[in-house]
Amino acid sequence: MVTNTPSYNDSDFAAAFPASGLAGMVGLIGGRDGTRYARAFGHSNAMSGTAMAADTVFQIASMTKAITSVAAMQLVEAGKLSLDAPIGDVVPALADAQVISGFGEGDAPILRPAARPITLRHLLTHTSGLGYDFVSVDQLRARQGAAPAPGTIASITTPLWFDPGERGGHGVSTGWIGLAVEAVSGQTLGAYFADHICGPLGMVDTHFHTAETMPANAASIHVRSPAGLMAIPVNLGGGDFNSGGGGLSSTGADYMRFLRMILNNGTLDGATILSPATVADMTRNQIGGLPAGRMGSANPELAPPYGPFPGMDCGWGLGFLINPVPGPNGRAAGSLAWAGIFNTYYWVDPASDVIGIFLSQLMPFGDAGALAAAGALERMAYAPQ
Repeated sequence: MVTNTPSYNDSDFAAAFPASGLAGMVGLIGGRDGTRYARAFGHSNAMSGTAMAADTVFQIASMTKAITSVAAMQLVEAGKLSLDAPIGDVVPALADAQVISGFGEGDAPILRPAARPITLRHLLTHTSGLGYDFVSVDQLRARQGAAPAPGTIASITTPLWFDPGERGGHGVSTGWIGLAVEAVSGQTLGAYFADHICGPLGMVDTHFHTAETMPANAASIHVRSPAGLMAIPVNLGGGDFNSGGGGLSSTGADYMRFLRMILNNGTLDGATILSPATVADMTRNQIGGLPAGRMGSANPELAPPYGPFPGMDCGWGLGFLINPVPGPNGRAAGSLAWAGIFNTYYWVDPASDVIGIFLSQLMPFGDAGALAAAGALERMAYAPQ
């Protein structure tokens, strides 16, 4: 339901759509009380001309991470997971982790034992040392040209980029959190979400979809080409396992309900997902002075270097990026955010009672047109009414 109050002047946001060169986009603004604005533009498939709609299903990719993080914290509350015990006790593949210390004969990686065990806290704050191949040049090099398919366990199995707890670096950590959730709950991640998060919150369109189960109203992933936008067959929801790091598909309305639960201290419409104390822990910086938020690139064709706030180092909570000072488009200090590789973005501003969600489906990540449109949405959210 869209409340329509306050009434937003969306002329600048609407003008950002044709300027973006996107096939289509959906923007939502909300807060503790509900969704205040929702509008779709363009097409969900540029080649078929199918209209984009407010209920179009999107592959939200790394926006899955926040939901997986909530699942893990539910299990911390239940005493089934510990933030600071070695996570290798739950997921043996992460025991005895090895760190890349250099490269030797034949460019083979030289490995040494990690200085300390990986913990769930390291995974939640992206300080585990587990990076993405497309972010860490060393991790890509360590693959020696053998890039595993997305959605496979092999794709998240990698030596560490750095010792746990000593740096920040975005990567595959949340995929392993999902496997830890499965290990202690005895459920697949999709079943756990349905029973403990999505079901109670009424998120009826949020699922791990294979290419075969993707609904007819799902948007296609696009790339720019000399001939114009092209839809391509990409799916992150299938494979060996339910990827807690990036496998979900969802709608703007569903994700708004999830973020409203966070903004309402763990409860929405009578459904309690987390305690207020746990939400408080998740939404405060957990990494001290370690810099976070700037993402390098080992594969600019997939994801060029990215930072949501140029020149600003951020913090990480237990699953959320946190900006320490106000952002350039309106959000207050202490806001929560992250994004998905197909140019989906969100922020949650507790101080201002504002949520923003921007959804598109385009590769590579960090597209200038998508970022400009997302910025216009944010400015609209804070403009005087």
